[in-house]
Amino acid sequence: MLTRLFSRIGRADAAPNGKINLPEQSTLIDVRNVVKIYETGAGKFLALKGVNMQVNTHEFVAVIGKSGSGKSTLVNMISGIDRPSTGEVFVDDTPIHRLNEGQLAVWRGKSLGVIFQFFQLLPSLTVVENVMLPMDFCNMYAPRERFDRAMSLLEHVGIAEHAHKLPSATSGGQQQRAAIARALANDPPIILADEPTGNLDSRTADQVFNLFSTLVQEGKTILMVTHDKDLAKRVTRAVTVADGEIVDEIRNP
Repeated sequence: MLTRLFSRIGRADAAPNGKINLPEQSTLIDVRNVVKIYETGAGKFLALKGVNMQVNTHEFVAVIGKSGSGKSTLVNMISGIDRPSTGEVFVDDTPIHRLNEGQLAVWRGKSLGVIFQFFQLLPSLTVVENVMLPMDFCNMYAPRERFDRAMSLLEHVGIAEHAHKLPSATSGGQQQRAAIARALANDPPIILADEPTGNLDSRTADQVFNLFSTLVQEGKTILMVTHDKDLAKRVTRAVTVADGEIVDEIRNP
């Protein structure tokens, strides 16, 4: 099991009844009164209106909303891709809003795993080379360990037999599994998934979602942007964004 690799936010241990006992939860993401204003040709556009949101360790949170609602802007605040006009963003007690671009790049490479709707695998690299790439960029793990780690991750997501193929020789579902393995390469505590099932058929989407649920059981925290309200019913908590504000929040049993 990959659980032994997830060391940064604690280990998940099996209880005598076979269930997973997760470490005690604590606040991992803390968005405080974030306002985002964009300057456009038509004037100022208020994308986020004083948003507050907290995400705990080991949560699986879905952010849902229509196009233009502000959900992607909110996630971009958390990833450091964009900065708040006012307000604060803390991730694992790191003040993301205060980091410069160089500091953000280092922090992002080690603290976040990002999964995209269209996979974003490099077409000229094999699947296993794509998974090794974040380790190379961030100089994580000894060079001699990277291949074995990448193969362990591919085995965990169920596509080790496709490791030496180019992405174009694999299916959409296999490419998304490879993208998940790549997101896990540097053992980040947080996975950000932007419409991760939007380009998959329903059966494959369900398999990917189940894999996410397993990762949460093993100690990861997942924040997923989605339009799929059925998937949003299966996460720990669903946050609905509309017109730059959080308008609803449902905690699922």
